[in-house]
Order: sequence, then structure tokens, then C-alpha cells
Amino acid sequence: MKKLLAVVLMSTFALAGTFAFSASNADAKALFEEKCGLCHSIDRPLAKNKDHEGWKRTVDRMMKKNPGHISEAEAKTITEYLAAERGM
Repeated sequence: MKKLLAVVLMSTFALAGTFAFSASNADAKALFEEKCGLCHSIDRPLAKNKDHEGWKRTVDRMMKKNPGHISEAEAKTITEYLAAERGM
């Protein structure tokens, strides 16, 4: 019985972590669409594949083109999102 309870609890925590990631991934996607879609189509970056460092360079370059539009924290979130979605 204790073993069954432990399995049920671990499964519950694992699922909760999955849903938490999905919500945060949805927030990151919305941020990406809002910030990046203001200047160009979001299809443009989603057509590319880059590693994390490549996406960081791209997001940093975009920040310089429109200073103040994307904060450092937002840039990190967008970079992480793009690396997860379109990473190599």
C-alpha cells in the first residue's frame, strides 16, 4: 500500500511539473509573438534553426535595433523559447 501511494504521489508531481512547464512555455511563446511580431512576421525566426548562442546573438541584435522594447529578462525568456522550439 505504501509503495502504491508513493507511485501515485510521484506521478502527480511529475504531471504537475509538466503542466507548469507548458504554462510557462505558453507565456514565453506569447511574449515572443508580442515582442518580435511588432517588427516582423514571427514566421521569419521560426523558419530558422540555431543553437542557444545563435538565438542569443539574434535576440541581442534585435534589442539594439529597437532599444527599450525588450528588457533583459524578456530577452532571456525569448532566447530560451527559441532555443527550445528551433534549437539545433
